[in-house]
Amino acid sequence: MNETAAPNAPGLSIVVPVYRGATTIGALVAALSELHPAGGLEVILVNDGSPDNSGEVCRALQKTATVPLTYIEHARNFGEHNAVMTGLRHARGSYVITMDDDLQNPPEEVIKLYDHARLGGWDVVYTRYAKKEHEGWRNLGSRFANMVADHLLDKPKGLYLSSFRCMSALAVGEVTKYRGPYPYVDGLLMQVTQRLDSIEVKHLPRAEGRSNYTLKRLVLLWLNLATNFSVLPLRLAILAGVAMGVFGLLGAVLVFIEALMGETPSGWASMMTVTLLLAGVQFLILGVLGEYVGRAFLSANGKPQGVVREVLGPKDAAQQAAPPPGEPARMRAVS
Repeated sequence: MNETAAPNAPGLSIVVPVYRGATTIGALVAALSELHPAGGLEVILVNDGSPDNSGEVCRALQKTATVPLTYIEHARNFGEHNAVMTGLRHARGSYVITMDDDLQNPPEEVIKLYDHARLGGWDVVYTRYAKKEHEGWRNLGSRFANMVADHLLDKPKGLYLSSFRCMSALAVGEVTKYRGPYPYVDGLLMQVTQRLDSIEVKHLPRAEGRSNYTLKRLVLLWLNLATNFSVLPLRLAILAGVAMGVFGLLGAVLVFIEALMGETPSGWASMMTVTLLLAGVQFLILGVLGEYVGRAFLSANGKPQGVVREVLGPKDAAQQAAPPPGEPARMRAVS
């Protein structure tokens, strides 16, 4: 996507990453088709290697939808933010909204979010919820992630980060320049602009099944946040190393004084406790360093951000996205 909308582009593009969404994506597209935003609307569905029949459902919707709909299929599951990045690269609108496929974000709130960004001249508008209809552990995880983001990202303190967001073409164009394998969309947005705002919207109970976000996925999200957009963990490791050095020096002085006074040094229990504590902190620091080095290695080694197996454009599209020269017509990597 360019920094400005393409000629004859719609006013609004809606990007929906799809994973285990076969039972809900049809209702979502039907509801979105009823919307009439200024400048028109297009919908982009990105199937992120879903193990159910989401692909079949999305292909059928691509043929029957009453709004321009693009279907993109990843070759395997790369993660929500990777799928969003793929969708953003195919978006043509002056503004782009990202939303989940689970119907917890009411489609009628799309116009409210779009108009707030468009009329207010904001580059990014996030949504916040008076009451979140998630499981307790996920709400806790979201609050923790936002608290960490307050310290690691250059964002207004207290700004709630959510996946239901609206971005200008300028912001999207800059964000999609990132080609690394570990995208964190909100971190990239904070690097692009400070014209940020938020509005309150409704949040509905999940219509079908359970959340696709597991504890493992949340931990991976925290790692992306901590290691891709900040060196604070490394600085904390330095401080921990200094603290351990001071602690060790004080311990050595204490042992030396006890030796001069002829007293028996402390027993094995206390020594082993301290040794294991220091060893644990050291291994923690090595783990942080290893995470940075490993990510740098994988990025330099060409790990793809996403591999697109198939793109089906809207029926009335003038052009289809063409793969770069030398790559297969139906599969290409984003790296």
